Amino acid sequence: MSDDSAPKPPSRFRRALGAVGKAALLPVRGASYLVRVGQAHQHFFLPVLNGALGDQLAARFDPRAIQMSFRRGGYDVAVTDLGLVETRQKTVVYIHGLMGDELIWQTGFQDAAGSRRYGPRLAEETHSRALYLRFNSGLHLSENGRELHRLLTELVETWPDAIGELVLVGHSMGGLIIRSAGYYASEMGIKNEELKIKSEPVSTPKSEEEFFILHSSFLIEKAPWLAHLRSIFLIGTPNDGSWLEQNSHFTARLLERINLFPTRFLSKALNQRSNGIKDLRYSILVDEDWQDAHADDLTPPRTPVPPLPGVQYHILMGSWLRATRPSALREYFGDGLVGHGSARGHATFGDEATMPAGSGVRTTVFSQQHHGGLLSHPEVFQYLKQWA
Repeated sequence: MSDDSAPKPPSRFRRALGAVGKAALLPVRGASYLVRVGQAHQHFFLPVLNGALGDQLAARFDPRAIQMSFRRGGYDVAVTDLGLVETRQKTVVYIHGLMGDELIWQTGFQDAAGSRRYGPRLAEETHSRALYLRFNSGLHLSENGRELHRLLTELVETWPDAIGELVLVGHSMGGLIIRSAGYYASEMGIKNEELKIKSEPVSTPKSEEEFFILHSSFLIEKAPWLAHLRSIFLIGTPNDGSWLEQNSHFTARLLERINLFPTRFLSKALNQRSNGIKDLRYSILVDEDWQDAHADDLTPPRTPVPPLPGVQYHILMGSWLRATRPSALREYFGDGLVGHGSARGHATFGDEATMPAGSGVRTTVFSQQHHGGLLSHPEVFQYLKQWA
């Protein structure tokens, strides 16, 4: 006996009509999704624009050009308004990379709900102070380096009793900005031969008082922040240059030499990338290098920027390809954007294997991690927690 109350399946016509309706709504739903994502992450628009065209925006005083500043709650904060209360507290300053902003240290749109990244977690679990910077990543690296030096000087001079040990953490381009700032701080009157720092392993535990006595040679008028600087963390930093930008530069030069209208057009379009991106080719950290007449040569001039004495450097890099891939490929591609050789910075730090213990450079590789993944890797956080 059949059950007349059972629902009848929809007719073929209704099923076809429903399928057509769903297909018709797909573009609308897709556009709605893009709008929602764009609204949720609209803070990225300005950093991306500055990374691509920030030098041009700054040259014409466009209000969209980012000014380097400390950030809090999505707004610029003047150094005098930071309101640092705790006395001689360890202070960790976070500097983002190309086309980034301060939020990369705090949260990510693909992170689990309620999760926090290195900045707030490290501050809570180590009772340290977190300060975040935002800068125009389209400017020359040296321009941002000099501005970071100025801002850190203002920080220490404005809050002399609040700043204890100073730790700088930079991702990608941010690490290069830190190194450039150290160069300009040293050039303001500190010479290596004038530093009377005892020869002992950096890892030797010291009280805060011993730390400041050891670094008293740094306490000079124009670079007081170096007296507080204890550690620098370079996360996915192309210390010896970016293979991506090297290939872009070579392609643009090759198209220009072919000298046909289409190739000249493509070459000109490629060369519209910002000065900050162009400096990544060989990590140009000094004004005189990009101002040199041979700056666009295949092997341009490059002023050495050695590590600061008495400072512990931590080089953290990812290995994107699996261990089964040829080692030459894994070395070249590194974390997908920065090769291992560049991250290690042989031209800057030399061969770590031949360095004596306590030399001030420590390199760590995180397997199967890409460039962006280094910003949310639990092992990277534990490393920071242990050494920062």
